[in-house]
Amino acid sequence: MKPDQTGQTDGRAVILATGLRAIVAPNPSPMTYLGTNTYLLGSRDIAVIDPGPDDASHLAAILAAVGAARISHIIVTHAHLDHSPLARKLSAKTHAPVYGFGPAFAGRSQIMTALSDQGLAGGGEGIDPDFMPDVVVGDGDLITGADWTLTALHTPGHIGNHICLKWGDAIFTGDHVMGWASSLVSPPDGDLTDFMQSCDMLSKIYAQVYYPGHGAPVHDPAKRLAWLIAHRKTREAQILEVVGQNPCTAAQITAAIYTDIAPMLLGAATRTVFAHLVDLHQRQQIKAHPVLGQDAIFRLVN
Repeated sequence: MKPDQTGQTDGRAVILATGLRAIVAPNPSPMTYLGTNTYLLGSRDIAVIDPGPDDASHLAAILAAVGAARISHIIVTHAHLDHSPLARKLSAKTHAPVYGFGPAFAGRSQIMTALSDQGLAGGGEGIDPDFMPDVVVGDGDLITGADWTLTALHTPGHIGNHICLKWGDAIFTGDHVMGWASSLVSPPDGDLTDFMQSCDMLSKIYAQVYYPGHGAPVHDPAKRLAWLIAHRKTREAQILEVVGQNPCTAAQITAAIYTDIAPMLLGAATRTVFAHLVDLHQRQQIKAHPVLGQDAIFRLVN
C-alpha cells in the first residue's frame, strides 16, 4: 500500500502524510465501505480520531501502532456505531479524554426531534446511545497537542452531533464528505437542510485534501463538494418531478427514481428520499397528508 492511501484492512497503520497515519477497522459493509478509518495524528501527543466500532482486534491494532508514544486525545466526529463505541475502552486503556460535540442526540434539529418523538427511528448506521464525551467541543473550538492543532467545525446533517476537524490545509470530514459514495442522510439522525448548510460552510473553507471516515483521501475537495451539492439538487429535482405527476409516498418515489438499486440498499434510499421530502416540506414546496411522516402522501404546493 502506497503512502497517502487507505484501504489496508489487516490492522496495519498506513502513512498518509507527515505526522498522520490511518488504520482501517475490520467492519466492511455497504454503509462503511472497506471499514471505518481511524486516524492517528501526531508523533508525541497522539490524537486518535474516530476510534471506530467496539472491536477487540481494532483496539489492539491502535495500541500496537501507537507503541511507546502517548495517546493524549480521543476525538469522535459523530456518535454512530461505526465511529464512537471504541472510544470509552480506548480511554480506559490510555487515560486519554474523549472529545466530541456532545452526546448522541446533541445538535439534532427541531423537526427531527419532533419526528423522533412521533416514533420515527432506525435507519442509517445506528446511533451509539451511550456516547458521552469527557470534553465537549463547539464550532470553532481548538483542540491542541504537542505538534498539532485541530479546529472543530460543527457540520450537522449526517447526524446532529457531527463535527469535521481542520488541520492546516486538510480537513477530517467524518461521514459528511467521502470520495467513494454520497453521504447518507437518514432521518431522524440526519437532516438534509442542515446537511446542505454544512456543505455550504465547508465550501468556503480552503482545503487541499479531505480525510473521510471511510475510503481514500479526497484530493480535490472543492470538486467533490461541488459534486455532492449538485447530486443532492439533482435528486431534489427528480423527487419534485415524480411528486408533480401524482401524489405519492416516499416509498413510491424511491421505486420510481432508484430503478437499479440493490435490494439491500432500498431502505437507505427511501430514508434519503424522505430526508429530501422533509427539507422540501420545510421550504413549503410540498405538503404532506395527513401529517409529515415517512408514510405520508406528498403533493406539490399549488
